Amino acid sequence: MPNDKQNRARRIFVLADTHNHLAANLAVLAEGADEIWHLGDVCAPRLLQEIENIGLPLTIVRGNCDANFDWPLVVDLERNGVRFRLVHIPPPRAPENIDVLLHAHTHVPRNERKENVLWLNPGCVTRPNRGAPPSVATLAIAPDGKLSWTLTRLR
Repeated sequence: MPNDKQNRARRIFVLADTHNHLAANLAVLAEGADEIWHLGDVCAPRLLQEIENIGLPLTIVRGNCDANFDWPLVVDLERNGVRFRLVHIPPPRAPENIDVLLHAHTHVPRNERKENVLWLNPGCVTRPNRGAPPSVATLAIAPDGKLSWTLTRLR
């Protein structure tokens, strides 16, 4: 019998580069999500507790400013038949056997198809770069694997 979770749309709240700060309305921003993916540079360990208090499953990768070496540098996941790779620093080339690469580090939102892989970046909660406003994102994955990426500006 198919897993019921695989036969319904999934909503992922995606954030990155929090650098010791979270949006004041984090729980509201994550409302309706099934899980949270943090793409690194949490920095302050207390922030992780605040994110976990939202009560959703959390997947995190280590950023170049994170001191917690228990966090992985790379996480591969599959949701509704779509293969995801989560990293902090984007690789120079698209990885093999991945449909979507989610990264952070640049502090600039991204939604670009490159080398047959969709590259997504939610931007940064603090210290945005190149004129980009602070932001987070929501990734919706339909049962048939169709994706919807929605950026939310924080200011």
